[in-house]
Amino acid sequence: MNLAEQAPLGERPQAPWHPLPLSELLIFVGLVGGVVGATRGESGLPVIGAGVLAVLIGTLDFTAREHLSGYRPHTTMLAAVPTALVFAALVVAMRALRAPSPSWLIVPIAVGVPLFMLLFTRLRSRFREARHQRVLAAGR
Repeated sequence: MNLAEQAPLGERPQAPWHPLPLSELLIFVGLVGGVVGATRGESGLPVIGAGVLAVLIGTLDFTAREHLSGYRPHTTMLAAVPTALVFAALVVAMRALRAPSPSWLIVPIAVGVPLFMLLFTRLRSRFREARHQRVLAAGR
C-alpha cells in the first residue's frame, strides 16, 4: 500500500447516529471504567473487562466505518481483532478439553495465521475498491 492510500481522503464518514458521538463516548466510558477498575484491585477486574470491551466496540465502530468507506485504511487492526478472538476461543476450548499443552499454541496458530491472511487480503481489497470510488467521486 502506498502513502497516498494511507492518507485520509475527503471528509470523515459520519455515523448513522450523527451528531451523537457514540464511539467517542464508548471509548471515554471504557477508559474511565479501566481506571476505576484498576483502583479497586482484584475486585475491579469485571469493571476493567467492561471498560476494555467498551473501548474495543467504540474503536472498531469508527475504524470499520473509515475503512469500508475508503477514507483511511485500518486493514491490520480489522483483521487482527477477529483473529485474536478465534485464537483465544480455541485456546480456552482446548484447555477445557484437556488437550496437551503444546497443542494450545500450535492449533490456534495453524487456524489463526490463515484466517488473518484471508481477512487481511479481503479487507485490503474492499478498502481499495472503496478508495477508488471515493477518488472518482472527488474528481481526482
